[in-house]
Amino acid sequence: MALSPPRGIGPPRRCWGEAGESFGVEGLGATKGTDGPGGRSAAGLLISARGSGRRRPSPSNRAQPPLPPQPVPSHPILSCPVPCRQESRAMLHWGYDEHNGPAHWKEVFPVANGDRQSPIDIKTEETKYDPSLRPLNPSYDPASAKIILNNGHSTSVEFDDTVNKSVLTGGPLSGTYRLRQIHFHWGSNDEAGSEHTVDGMKYAAELHVVHWNAEKYSSFVEAACQSDGLAVMAVFLKIGECNPQLNKITDRLDTIRIKGKKALFTNFDPSCLLPKSLDYWTYFGSLTVPPLLESVIWIVLREPISVCSEQLAKFRSLLSTAEDEVACCLLRNFRPPQPLRGREVRRN
Repeated sequence: MALSPPRGIGPPRRCWGEAGESFGVEGLGATKGTDGPGGRSAAGLLISARGSGRRRPSPSNRAQPPLPPQPVPSHPILSCPVPCRQESRAMLHWGYDEHNGPAHWKEVFPVANGDRQSPIDIKTEETKYDPSLRPLNPSYDPASAKIILNNGHSTSVEFDDTVNKSVLTGGPLSGTYRLRQIHFHWGSNDEAGSEHTVDGMKYAAELHVVHWNAEKYSSFVEAACQSDGLAVMAVFLKIGECNPQLNKITDRLDTIRIKGKKALFTNFDPSCLLPKSLDYWTYFGSLTVPPLLESVIWIVLREPISVCSEQLAKFRSLLSTAEDEVACCLLRNFRPPQPLRGREVRRN
């Protein structure tokens, strides 16, 4: 029988969090459909209007006219509304550079120092064999694939999750988890790009296959607030021969090179990117990107798949910047391992 999440280990009491009250940290950039007066993004208008909370001196005591209502941007991964607050300026700029990278996320997202953060270093000698863990049973319908996009922090393929077309069952999971999306993490070189590590060893890249608990919750957004809401299957990518299945994605990256670009991406079965063996480690953790919600049942596959240098170079050619910004390549997008803090890592 699959274990339930341990008591006392879960997401922040208020899912919208103390910092920005928002899932939508990535959606605060200037994107099509969120432009306000003068071509500025809704987020930019709200940030400049709120500033640091100080009111500008006025030559008269007349009240200043309020800003007209602005469209609310959304998180490209979580796709939920973003209430803009004074912290919006910081949220707008989180990333993977020295000034806004993982070491600084705790300044806006205090849960970054929580007891259930991901990724982790998996120490194989300290993992516990659990005979109750079942085989994984991914069942994906290629027709559920919809689009491929560049959100400025990664590239992802989005799937139709309105019905149980593509699901994951078995393993440590109780119930059915619907496929939401897949995305990748990589590094500036071929030696280090994975988020999880194994006995301190880094892989070249890491694939995340993201699912949500459709039996208990009505939407992905609701599930992301619950300790058993999400299930992410992690697949390591190891330098070796070029992976013909991965070409289905890397061959499309030129069409979405700029942040905010997306393209139709249909008839794709993500199980083609899974290794032959589905043996795994599992533990309770979090999203590895802001807002870092502690709502993920991690399933880390032990066998890697291959990727060649040429394929990895295509990921690094993606831009973390939009059309109207100075071009900046997304050379790395991984968070380093976080403290285990007493959590148990089980294996099947």
